Amino acid sequence: MSKTIRCDIVSAEEEIFSGEAAMIFATGAVGELGVTPRHAPLITQLKPGPVRVQQPDGEEAFFFVGGGILEVQPHIVTVLADTAVRADDLDAAAAERAKEEAERELADRTGEMEVAEAQAKLAEAIAQLQALEQLRKKLKR
Repeated sequence: MSKTIRCDIVSAEEEIFSGEAAMIFATGAVGELGVTPRHAPLITQLKPGPVRVQQPDGEEAFFFVGGGILEVQPHIVTVLADTAVRADDLDAAAAERAKEEAERELADRTGEMEVAEAQAKLAEAIAQLQALEQLRKKLKR
């Protein structure tokens, strides 16, 4: 029985990660997911948030996805992200600025579509800030 599963994380721009994993953690549409080798096939929508890849040696790789799809097959997990970045590349100041801008756009409340776009931007910025906070807590251990 295999103790690892292949994991590919890709965005529209590039492949972010490809390698073996002992477990993958992500935020699905209905809650947190943990995927291990030989997991049942699954397709689910992802919310903006962190994706953690526990590697066979016990180290964890952290990523942020701005939403997308997670597909689980018996020997491979594919994360097709709208946007994806390595946690090391997240910029807290930029995320804070994006959050403030989205809050200003929501306060202006012009058209219905603009409100929905601002809400999506705000949710993504908040998710980035939360992912950064989770990463900081993990690194302090």
